Amino acid sequence: MLDVTKNYLSAVNGKKVKCRTCGIAELCLPHGLSQAELKNLDSISKAKRRMEKGDTLYHAGEIHTKIYAVSTGSYKTLILNNQGREQITGFYLPGEIIGLDGLGGLAPQSTAIAIESSTVCEIPQAEFNKMCETSPELNRSFMCAIRNEIVREQQHMLTLGQMCGDARVAGFIIGISKRFEERGFSATEFNLNIPRHDIANYLSLAAETLSRLLGKFQDSGYLKVQRCKITILDMDGLNAVASQAHYSK
Repeated sequence: MLDVTKNYLSAVNGKKVKCRTCGIAELCLPHGLSQAELKNLDSISKAKRRMEKGDTLYHAGEIHTKIYAVSTGSYKTLILNNQGREQITGFYLPGEIIGLDGLGGLAPQSTAIAIESSTVCEIPQAEFNKMCETSPELNRSFMCAIRNEIVREQQHMLTLGQMCGDARVAGFIIGISKRFEERGFSATEFNLNIPRHDIANYLSLAAETLSRLLGKFQDSGYLKVQRCKITILDMDGLNAVASQAHYSK
């Protein structure tokens, strides 16, 4: 991802950090905050927490009093279905907020796990809520984050309910592309460090089916896959595939 994160990981674990001096502040700070609002945001007792691949940020049913914003790396959330099997419900990239289902003192329904070496910015909910009351811009940005999360969940439900396997995979890649672009990354060339079996689980596809479809997209000239590196060669072609609405695995 961003080169700045390489030198950032080793120095942040458990340390308070100022938003104004954070190396990746442009990823998660709402645009338009005044200097006074930035100063107020810095007054909140924030801390960076480093986690390794497979570490759990929080468990389902465990009430937490913090807001978690991804600083580097990536995370996944999952729930257990009726058969006790894990179902991945979301992936989170730098600048995105995890644990919105645990706001307001509620116990989250999901468990959050680091996909790779990652860091989160931990912000106490109570202090953040007070600042939102006095900062319309920060409050608007936070409401947008909640809205985006709801929209993603609705789109995912629609994808699983109505889309064929080709459309699910194409839509997933397009969605990730847009999210990288929103965070200031390239929309057509990026590293996707999410394991194939996790993506397959999220899309309710067999891992073999996902691999076959990625190969099919490469043969069609839509994209190029080199391990974790994804290069989109034909966005229009992917959009056409993603628009298919017939249900078939």
